[in-house]
Amino acid sequence: MKRLAIGALAVLALAVGAAWYGKDRTPGEPLPLFTSLPIYWSETPDIATALGREEPPHWARQAIEEARPLRPLDTLDAAHLRGRRDLLMIQPRPLSPAENVALDSWVGEGGHLLLFADPALTGPSAFALGDRRRPQDTVLLSPILARWGLRLEFDAGQASGEHVAEIGQARLAVNLPGRFAAQSGGRADGTCRIEAGGLAAGCRIGKGTVLAIADAALFEPADDATPRETALAVLLERAF
Repeated sequence: MKRLAIGALAVLALAVGAAWYGKDRTPGEPLPLFTSLPIYWSETPDIATALGREEPPHWARQAIEEARPLRPLDTLDAAHLRGRRDLLMIQPRPLSPAENVALDSWVGEGGHLLLFADPALTGPSAFALGDRRRPQDTVLLSPILARWGLRLEFDAGQASGEHVAEIGQARLAVNLPGRFAAQSGGRADGTCRIEAGGLAAGCRIGKGTVLAIADAALFEPADDATPRETALAVLLERAF
């Protein structure tokens, strides 16, 4: 029975993954990825070492690239966002003022963003605290979130430990998640709906959309990544 259940989840992940192109997307259209997590590149001292290592890719990269190739971005200026319809941001580094403006303009003009913003990252890292190569332990996106009428909160007294939470049809692993709350003073043409007790927020910003998740434990290593692949596929399909 367990094998049948895992097989059913794998079929669901593939079916949903095939659907999330969207009716106006071209098969194989690259998906820009902006992240501090070792998803596209493994956690190594430099790119040369990463290219020379023979190890399986991160499960999320492998799952996403079954539908469309990933294109890592290291800057979110207007030039890098121009012509893009979708953007995946996972635990990004802090944005510069120019990047905040460019991202806000891009979404407002019709861009679709799926954002994972974790206030207390729980995944392991090969690098020590303070090392610039270490993933962003605490996401710092207050300016752009406030622009969209959101505030990211964190309950430091909550119990740690991975558990499953539901966001619509997605069942995803979370650990020490944050909570989105509505904040006044956002864009006049923006509106957000808080979901799943604050774990998620779905926003219409001008002509574009934002689906924000207040946790990134979904992307931690797992012996069986199938449930994680299914949850990610459902969120990708919804966002894009």
